[in-house]
Amino acid sequence: MASNLKDGVGNASWTVADIPFDEIDHSLIVDNSELFYLITAASFIEITSDLYTRNLIDYYHGNPEIEHWLENYWEREELQHGAALKLYVETVWPDFQWEKAYHDFVDEYSTTCQMENLAANRSLEMVARCVIETGTASFYRTLSEASPEPVLKLITTNISNDEVRHYKHFYRYFLEYRDRERPSRFSVLKQLWQRGTCVKSEDAYIAYKHVFLERSKGEAFTIEGYDKFRASFRRIGRTAFPYEMAVKMILKPLDLSVPVGRVVQPAVETTARFLFSI
Repeated sequence: MASNLKDGVGNASWTVADIPFDEIDHSLIVDNSELFYLITAASFIEITSDLYTRNLIDYYHGNPEIEHWLENYWEREELQHGAALKLYVETVWPDFQWEKAYHDFVDEYSTTCQMENLAANRSLEMVARCVIETGTASFYRTLSEASPEPVLKLITTNISNDEVRHYKHFYRYFLEYRDRERPSRFSVLKQLWQRGTCVKSEDAYIAYKHVFLERSKGEAFTIEGYDKFRASFRRIGRTAFPYEMAVKMILKPLDLSVPVGRVVQPAVETTARFLFSI
């Protein structure tokens, strides 16, 4: 995968070939089980971008600009994210059978990538995309802040920057469809809430499950184990999560007035900090 992406990808300012994998300080990361699970699960999801990109391209059929951007920029950059994370995992934890675990992940995950999971109309699906890009940008910014290992910090910073740029594209497309479809502010808020509160997202759940089953052969997979996995990210996020950035991004599709935004922004930030603390 990495070799196919070395000559430049979309609008990304980096390639897998730019990452100094030979400079990884293994002593700083190899015993970090929390980061192993987070990075490996993320690599599975990112490198499977072609599955859900096809659904989006089909959904926005007839809009050549969006179709072109999804296929030639967004998908390729997402695949590069997966390739970089995969190579990092294989370099730091060479005993982990990444390909075997990933194959099992795809077998299960591919059955969930269905068109019916998309929003009711195109403007609201762009809202959903904004939520997802907010989540991924914040996730990788958190990993970057929390990473004790410089090469991982570089990779996750690059990915987070890409995800912020992707958000800007989806937000612009949302504005275009908002002007055509005129969704109510309530329907936008409802979509933000539905996507934003999907704490046990299917992709993360399935990814973690297959990382666990491969790494901990013979042990039973349980929901309680997955909840502990999610709790590990909350612990990391208490000090490393980019609260202000995430809240600004998530609220932007609501187009709140400046006075209302000044009240809502800190209130939502406070709520987010509380959720990370429990």
